Amino acid sequence: MKTRIISALVMLPLLILVYFGGVWLKIAVVVCSVIGLNEFYNGFKAKGTKPSYIIGYASIALLYILHTVVTSIGGGSGTMVKFWLFIVVVASMVYGFKVEERKTEDMAATALGIIYVPFLFHFVVLIDECDYAKNYIWLVFIIAFGTDIFAYFTGMLIGKHKLCPTLSPKKTIEGAIGGMIGAMVFSVFLGCFILGPWHAINVNFILMTLIGSVISQLGDLSASAFKRQMGIKDYGNLIPGHGGILDRFDSVLFVAPYLYFYIAIVLPNIL
Repeated sequence: MKTRIISALVMLPLLILVYFGGVWLKIAVVVCSVIGLNEFYNGFKAKGTKPSYIIGYASIALLYILHTVVTSIGGGSGTMVKFWLFIVVVASMVYGFKVEERKTEDMAATALGIIYVPFLFHFVVLIDECDYAKNYIWLVFIIAFGTDIFAYFTGMLIGKHKLCPTLSPKKTIEGAIGGMIGAMVFSVFLGCFILGPWHAINVNFILMTLIGSVISQLGDLSASAFKRQMGIKDYGNLIPGHGGILDRFDSVLFVAPYLYFYIAIVLPNIL
């Protein structure tokens, strides 16, 4: 309980940055991307795989340089992201040219880390820059953290049936359902006070939150699957009670892209 409270206090500066948005949020995302990628690569390193840290860090720098250039000239990000992904794949493959020193899994881990961490984190910035749905940036964290908090306490109080014991023995089906309910409770408050009262009773908004909660838990379980394969308990020890950046933001990495595409595809037709 104490570590959960400490972790919540640690997260307060992030919420302040979300409030201000813009360049401050972008800086926070870049920092989280660098730390998270380092944690992910360290996990692979623990099992003998050798991803390229240099390519990983350079890819983050290139992503935000391209993003800044494109947004400054008023262009779309679609072509930019495709070009960046092309560079990432090529660089990761070139990294494997020294066949006497590096293996296929070294190349794969390099590309996977870049796509999993900085690429998925980048959707937080994209939502923040979406003018007609900017306030939905709060929903990313409300869904991810609300699901996690309610799933934890529900599972602790009434959890009996294991959700996925091979990946996370403490997670329960009851906790998963409690997490979905918790995400809805927090989202109702968000809808009333930030997005407008009608969001609290809007079917589209409710579905977006419920599906987002499921995806949030898939993100959490995916991170657990990686840790099982790597043979580690936590990605790091940066955040008390939660380990590293990836241990705290594994759900955000899945929720942010989901909400971005929902916003981009569905919301323009109803807002």
